[in-house]
Amino acid sequence: MHLRFRFFAEQLLVAANIFILFLLLFESKLVVPTWLQTIGRMHPLILHFPIVILLIAMLLEFFRFKPEYATNTFYKNFLQNLLLIGALFAAITVIMGLFLSREEGYTGDTLTLHKWTGAGIFFIASIIYWIRNTGWYKAPVAKAGAFVTVTILVLTGHYGAALTHGSNFIWEPIEQNNEMAAVPLEEAVVYTNVIKPIFDQKCTSCHNPDKIKGELNLSDPESIMKGGKSGKLIVPGNPQMSLLLQRVHLPMEEKKHMPPSGKAQLTLQEISLITLWVKQKAEFKRKITELASTDSLRILATTYLKPAQTVDKFDFPAADEETVAKLNSDYRTILPLARESPALGVNIYNASAFNAKQLDELSEIKKQVISLNLNKMPVKDADLKSVKQFENLRKLDLNFTDVTAAGLKELSSLKYLQSLTLSGTKLTLADLKSVLPQLKSLKSVAVWDTKLSASDVAVLQKDIKNMDIIGGFKDDGKNPLKLNPPQVKNSSMIFAKTAPLELKHPIKGVDIRFTMDGTEPDSVNSPLFNNKTILTNSGTIKAKAYKNGWYGSDLAVFDFFKSAYEPDSVNLLAPLNRVHQAEGAKTFFDKKLGVIGANNPAWANNWAGVRNNDMILVSEFKKPITLSSVGMHYMIEEATGIFPPESVEVWAGNSRDDLKLISTFKAPLPAKGDKATLKLVEGTFKPQTVSFVKVIVKPVVKIPEWHNSKGNRALVLVDEMFFN
Repeated sequence: MHLRFRFFAEQLLVAANIFILFLLLFESKLVVPTWLQTIGRMHPLILHFPIVILLIAMLLEFFRFKPEYATNTFYKNFLQNLLLIGALFAAITVIMGLFLSREEGYTGDTLTLHKWTGAGIFFIASIIYWIRNTGWYKAPVAKAGAFVTVTILVLTGHYGAALTHGSNFIWEPIEQNNEMAAVPLEEAVVYTNVIKPIFDQKCTSCHNPDKIKGELNLSDPESIMKGGKSGKLIVPGNPQMSLLLQRVHLPMEEKKHMPPSGKAQLTLQEISLITLWVKQKAEFKRKITELASTDSLRILATTYLKPAQTVDKFDFPAADEETVAKLNSDYRTILPLARESPALGVNIYNASAFNAKQLDELSEIKKQVISLNLNKMPVKDADLKSVKQFENLRKLDLNFTDVTAAGLKELSSLKYLQSLTLSGTKLTLADLKSVLPQLKSLKSVAVWDTKLSASDVAVLQKDIKNMDIIGGFKDDGKNPLKLNPPQVKNSSMIFAKTAPLELKHPIKGVDIRFTMDGTEPDSVNSPLFNNKTILTNSGTIKAKAYKNGWYGSDLAVFDFFKSAYEPDSVNLLAPLNRVHQAEGAKTFFDKKLGVIGANNPAWANNWAGVRNNDMILVSEFKKPITLSSVGMHYMIEEATGIFPPESVEVWAGNSRDDLKLISTFKAPLPAKGDKATLKLVEGTFKPQTVSFVKVIVKPVVKIPEWHNSKGNRALVLVDEMFFN
């Protein structure tokens, strides 16, 4: 290095020592401006330079006094320059680290240790540089200095990794596997043995007592329930409202997506486990075996904890995780069936949306699918040709489908199929006698609630001895089960003039009792559903299912909305909230109702919202209408600051430029702690013949004092408007 440059670098090293010492002494009073925060965030980028340079320099320094190197001028000058460069890079790294540590979320003992060991490296490297040419600096001192410097370098790196990845980042996979394998299922606790390991592996590296990003700590139950700066992390019993799951479902490119891009992401199985745990009220002490044997959380948690040695071995590779994620949808879920296993299970939902394409689209993972659930789907014989592609299929559920013996013969090529469920189908004894012997690998078949009698099941079992024929529940009243609630068949809950009420139940012979007056139906006095009820106005239908020998179902509630007039054109005169754009002005008349959880993009597509301005909608009717009411469907999510409108104004007339105020109405505000809900508010007035209608929805200007966001403007979300 040229003497002039070396002199300048040495002066810079002296200045760096003074500056860093000043920063360390007065750190508590340090306020880092925004532009310096950007420089501070370059700390992880720069820190590798001094680590590498100082390691090389200390290695050379350790052997410096060997006879073959002691008189080597090049060795001496090269080492001097390398040590100077390493010390200067260390200074830059320390300064950036001190700036970064002043950002929110960095606290605790680990940060303190990382900070002082990092600064110690710089000071020791500087001292070695200044004393290494003195007369008393001999081999023992050089070796001791090199050893101390490398040791502190290792410690600094360890503490830095603990801040970034968690305190047990290196040994965590080994310890976690040992812990899981060591916990018997009978003793396993849902949170301790399933949920906490997921948090520890994917979340606590940024949310722990030493690094509390967003004021959120995920290391203990109390901190988890407390939440962070953005609010409550978990709303027990309501995954859609829980901020944790909202952030998980955000697109990867979103800044608020968690875990952040570049970190290990939650798998589909882990997301499902957390979702089900929250849905089960996020209990921290409940054992897995306390859940019902058919409970989804218990089934998935048992799979998650299953030791690797108990998992079936397969000769096919695991599917690409991105491919599996892409194939998951609202009506189709694909999840691994065991840890460390490539096997996948597929569940398909929503009978109205089912078609064979949903099966054909799975061709990329056809080798990995060993379980397929098509329960209650309108599966026809032709659809079973698509099922044949899953060459490694072990379990197939076809309960309450429309398959026949002819279609089931298509499954004869599935040489691994072991379990088949055909409950609720129209198959007869003759059908099963003809088809089951062709399914050579089949070990069990369920046929309850079919045309087979108990004697038919006995005959079938006698004829096919190597197969377990499961007759299932006998409707004799001796072992009553609880009916599931009735379902609605109407394709839309919004109608124009009139609409038939269409209810259904998958169990044959069930009576559906319903009410339209707000009362809860009973099995004796409430009207019996007979497919003759016609809806003429907006209202709420409450229904229950009853059958002799069964317990009555839980209550099912269905809201129907009348919208007699649909505008020929609609326009918004003010912008919508950036996050809740939906389909713009078309949102309010597309007959698509939203659901609770609008801050989660997976649920937010039907909500249009405003916060900083009024929602102003102008509708035009080319042919004048007689209008007597205007209603709107909105969401209340008190915990996240989503409130009803403070007021709604309805202006109308026959000219866009000459509208008169014909109604003003309000919606009741929620109270603290109210559950999230969907509501209808409606204003009625004297019938008016109009061609133009302007609706002005005003958000709450000041959220009440009892709320965390008191004094701020509330968010208003509307999915539909109804003109009658």
